Amino acid sequence: MVNLDLYRVFYTVAKCGSLTRAAEELYISQPAVSQSIKQLENQLGVSLFNRTHRGMELSARGGKPIFAKVEQALELLGEAEDLLTEINTSATGAIRIGASEAIFEYFLSEKIVEFHEKFPAVKIELSTGVTPKTVEELKARQCDVAFVNLPIESDSELKLYGNCMRLTDIFVVGEKFVELTHNVMPLTKLKNYPLITLDSNTVARRSFDNFCKSLGIELTPAVEVGSWDMLKRLVSSGMGIGVIPREYVVKNLEEKNLYQLTTDPILPVRSVGMLLPKHGTMTYALRCFLSLFNIRL
Repeated sequence: MVNLDLYRVFYTVAKCGSLTRAAEELYISQPAVSQSIKQLENQLGVSLFNRTHRGMELSARGGKPIFAKVEQALELLGEAEDLLTEINTSATGAIRIGASEAIFEYFLSEKIVEFHEKFPAVKIELSTGVTPKTVEELKARQCDVAFVNLPIESDSELKLYGNCMRLTDIFVVGEKFVELTHNVMPLTKLKNYPLITLDSNTVARRSFDNFCKSLGIELTPAVEVGSWDMLKRLVSSGMGIGVIPREYVVKNLEEKNLYQLTTDPILPVRSVGMLLPKHGTMTYALRCFLSLFNIRL
């Protein structure tokens, strides 16, 4: 197989009719152009040019028969390169985002709307699930990027970008237990009240359990739920004390259908992180979406 660059030199020399002008157009030296032509002629076993006092003319047996084919081939290659450039610099196609319902609602929804307004041609596919499910989908390449509750275990297949969103876990109550908000409550006294938490297979619940365990406190939930919305409804109806990120109940606290209970000690701050495959190609559309988060990739 002949080096494609040699054909580019051949085409440029034929078009310019001069080694000097071809060298200027190709930004290489004239001896390098001359050497490339000789190398191509040796490999093809035919003389491609007639060297005259007027310059370089295509030979009847070598250069002229192949010039049109070489020109056509280079044009096709140019179109292929242009197509790849368009793919890599145009926001088209689709991006697949994995996250929990709460992360979509309280963190990603505005970013997704902003991105859609800028790039309406990009299809956005959302995959909803708890963090373990989202991580597995990302590893199986069923989504392109995942936003998960931290902390999670490190994974050699994934790259983590942390602190995309701050999560300040708090205790909330409804009107039935509002008197508890008048004073700071020792964390140990929560065992005297019905506690409502997320399911044990969630990062939020494991984080809560681990914090209590680190203090030597055992708090057994009276009710476990599968969503933050359900937790808020049950707490508001007076079923017990709930554990939830403050960022998810700002509106409820303002409307006073939920009230914040202050404990001693307070719960540790968590965050939402972004996960990407450690090895994989990132489309231009995905890069544009991730740029909205001001994260250095």
